[in-house]
Amino acid sequence: MDEHAILVDLGRRLRAAREEAEVSVSDLARRSGVSRRHLTEAEAGRANLSATKIAALAGALGLRPSRFFDFDVEVAHPRRIALVGLRGAGKTTVGRKLALLLEVPFVELDRRVEELAGLSLAAIFDLHGAAYFRRLEAEALEKVLAEGERWVLAAGGSIVRSPATFARLRESCRTVWLKADADEHYRRVAAQGDPRPMQGRPRAMEELRALLAERESDYSRCEWHVETARREPDALAAELARRLDE
Repeated sequence: MDEHAILVDLGRRLRAAREEAEVSVSDLARRSGVSRRHLTEAEAGRANLSATKIAALAGALGLRPSRFFDFDVEVAHPRRIALVGLRGAGKTTVGRKLALLLEVPFVELDRRVEELAGLSLAAIFDLHGAAYFRRLEAEALEKVLAEGERWVLAAGGSIVRSPATFARLRESCRTVWLKADADEHYRRVAAQGDPRPMQGRPRAMEELRALLAERESDYSRCEWHVETARREPDALAAELARRLDE
């Protein structure tokens, strides 16, 4: 990993940890003694923080400094790519195509959760509830991270509802928000032959729009934002591959 990549990765980890702790840039600067400008530059991957400043920032967040340094310095070009977005965003379709272009494995986090539980997602929620699912999701992510530095991951649409897991995803991967409006989400899900988004719910589209609005600020924390409306999956995958090469 070259110097620029290290600084970018450190900045991503620092920003994710600060947002997980729900601390503003100004508050963290005040608590740590690091100037707001220096902290902003560090989160953007443009400042080379000293060890003492990293220790001060970690202490202000209640973390060990090692939290920011568990990357593999032997990796020249990180290929941990996580696609994020609501159901119907195209994470699986685009993810498979991107993985083929990069010649890396493709992983669906929800499928890993099902494997851990030995149950379908529906059964997990029906029998054990959302809290159990969140614990399995965090465990599944850690297992995927332990499998290496080169893969494309499709994250569950609700991963943003688990702040710690979402922060872990952002600090360890290049995260991409696949954006689409409510109509596009529904059209894609319906095209897959799945009637559940609208079945028995006359206000389903209104609820879907509200859900997108509610999660937008969380999804926007991803490193890259890619509009997917009226774009072919092949073109989206090729664009992401080019960005990674750059």
